[in-house]
Amino acid sequence: MNRVNRSLIFAHRGANKEAPENTRSAFDKALEYPIDGMETDVQLSRDEVAVLWHDRFLGKLGLPGKHIDDYDYARLQEMNFAGHFSAVGKEGIMTLQAFLDLYRKRCRLVLEIKNRDWEQTARHEIKVRQTLAMAGGVHDDAIMVSSFNLDSLIYAQQIAPGFPLIYNFEPEQTLDEAGQVLAAHPFLRGLCLPIESLDGEMVSLLRAHHKTIAVYTCNTDKEIGKALEAGVDILISDVPQKALRMRDK
Repeated sequence: MNRVNRSLIFAHRGANKEAPENTRSAFDKALEYPIDGMETDVQLSRDEVAVLWHDRFLGKLGLPGKHIDDYDYARLQEMNFAGHFSAVGKEGIMTLQAFLDLYRKRCRLVLEIKNRDWEQTARHEIKVRQTLAMAGGVHDDAIMVSSFNLDSLIYAQQIAPGFPLIYNFEPEQTLDEAGQVLAAHPFLRGLCLPIESLDGEMVSLLRAHHKTIAVYTCNTDKEIGKALEAGVDILISDVPQKALRMRDK
């Protein structure tokens, strides 16, 4: 992305401290603040409908041993994806298409594709194709796709060259690994780092490669301050209102 004058604040799965994450309530609540963008998570129902859900399991719904892809979309619609959150009525699962229809013109978006190790590669690829097709041919960073699964991003580049793709780093991944990834895969728009991995050397490496620096998940004053001082491009937070106050002071 083009360097911005200040860090962009993205709401992590919506305003998830005030409403159940990845629901319309959370996204609408986030947009009550002057946020720059929102991040959400894409998974696939058993019958190949792209839906928004973060966790590996459905424990929040009282189904601790089950995955999203154990159920068809019609069955997921019957479940209450807000039931674990107090003082909120019933909400069904949101599809990726509905999310894009509602929010793509209202702020920037990061779509994180959750490709899991128990899924067949063919399902990984379906998820990537659907996400890119729904996002459309935008190449201006209004919508970016991210994943912890590097193979998924390589596949995405093959089918949609030029689409902005962000590789999510795990906490245990190192500066050397970052350098190797950037050298081997120059198509990557940037890296999304855990805040604990952000330091001067990592910033210098990414800036030398002219890459976007995103960080997750910055919630405390110390974490937000660290990201802002480093001048990251995207700061992802569960408390975007706090990040906005600190940025704009």
